[in-house]
Amino acid sequence: MDSQDPVVVTEPRAGVLLITLNRPHVRNAVDQSLADAMDAALTRLENDSRLAIGVLAGAGGHFCSGMDLKAFPTDGIPVVGDRGLAGLTRARIRKPLIAAVEGAAVAGGFELALACDLITAADTAFFALPEVARGLIAAEGGAIRLPGRLPYHVAMEMLLTAAPLPAPDAARYGLVNQLTPEGGALGAALVLAERVQAHSRDAVRVTKQVVQDTRGLDDHTGYSVQDPLSTPVFATTAATEGASAFTEKRPPAWQR
Repeated sequence: MDSQDPVVVTEPRAGVLLITLNRPHVRNAVDQSLADAMDAALTRLENDSRLAIGVLAGAGGHFCSGMDLKAFPTDGIPVVGDRGLAGLTRARIRKPLIAAVEGAAVAGGFELALACDLITAADTAFFALPEVARGLIAAEGGAIRLPGRLPYHVAMEMLLTAAPLPAPDAARYGLVNQLTPEGGALGAALVLAERVQAHSRDAVRVTKQVVQDTRGLDDHTGYSVQDPLSTPVFATTAATEGASAFTEKRPPAWQR
């Protein structure tokens, strides 16, 4: 990697923003420069009406090895404001994000993947939260999210022993949406993005918001949060078009 290469590369692809972490010489470890560039990419995704979904990948055969430990003693955790590690782990991103994982998704790198909505992974990839082995805690979502994504005792083994989880096992537990041969995670993520894009953008966006806002609530409280968000969707032209397309046995013609 040339010193002048951007640490995050963004590439718009017909409604999809491909965001590639680009520090392959350190397995895409997150320092403050990468965190700021990642935050800028996510802001672009959020603000550009032509973009419907983001795909997050890593250069050089690995997803992300987490926080750059060499920079940590002087620079601290590479967060961006109140948006968390690399501007993602504590952010409320309205548009869907897919993590395309090759190689290592470790520590903060795994936490970035956990902050995404969908995950594709190569069958040679692996996930780990080794923070306890470094005298640290998986404090950017790992300890909070993982026990809800894996069986409790499997998650606790990862968190307390730093044991890695191979991608085939992650797929078996439902943590990975699609398992691919090595080198295929990005292609699978882009296909998955196209499947999401086939539907109403408003419906997709509000669906994600309902899931975010009702997580952990009982049903009664959940409905009280959901309904003000979902009711307006039923009155949109997209809802009318979806119903008409179904009746007429044709693909919907969404307004983009």
